[in-house]
Amino acid sequence: MSVFGDTYARYYALLYRDKDYDGEADFVASLLREHAPEARSLVEFGCGGGKHAALLAERGFAVTGVDRSAGMLDEARALAATHDADVAARLAFAEGDFTSAQLGKTFDCAISLFHVVSYMPDNAALKAAFATARRHIDKGGVFLFDVWHGPAVLTERPSTRIKRMADERIEVTRLAESTLHPNECLVDVNYQVFVRDRSDRTVDEIRETHRMRYLFPPEIELFADLSGFRVEHSCEWMSRKQPDDRTWGVCYVLRAV
Repeated sequence: MSVFGDTYARYYALLYRDKDYDGEADFVASLLREHAPEARSLVEFGCGGGKHAALLAERGFAVTGVDRSAGMLDEARALAATHDADVAARLAFAEGDFTSAQLGKTFDCAISLFHVVSYMPDNAALKAAFATARRHIDKGGVFLFDVWHGPAVLTERPSTRIKRMADERIEVTRLAESTLHPNECLVDVNYQVFVRDRSDRTVDEIRETHRMRYLFPPEIELFADLSGFRVEHSCEWMSRKQPDDRTWGVCYVLRAV
């Protein structure tokens, strides 16, 4: 099964129902207003089901969400349709890959959230993603994203995790077991997902592997420079603290030069 395929999209909203999307949208909007106060339009690469996009549209931004999963984009469009007309008018979605998208227009800012940049497993993919972001940002605009922070991954090491969620129709149990590849700066997160239908008690099983790249600040600086950016700001995701070897998620703001 492909990562973020149509079947996965059916369970994504339930698995992340407890995620603080409102708080994250406030955090992103505040950083954008600090570093690009005149920004009105933005493109989100890896928009998934569109929750961040919709919340940022509520906060006044015109957002174009890009994702390679048709199932996720169906969810995003359905969510947009539930909003007031003025918010829905500020939302658009397009199918495309972060490493190659060609939207034919530029934006004030670009964002990529929920560790999408860490899904770029090698230098070629990472360079292509940064180039895509730069291609879609006006000079002087910013690119905001978050990644797995290398020092924390190597200090704490990925652990086995179990998550259980349920709604009125299904119960989902997800087991995550990770394999660290330190020479490649990669972690294979192996998911085994059991989905139980509450009406007939049947159980479906899904297996997939998410290959995640953890990154160090000098790497970000290098790829930024190669792609026409400079690093303007970094902080711990949500807290704004200075990152250290216990900080798994780091947010970067790059300036297009």
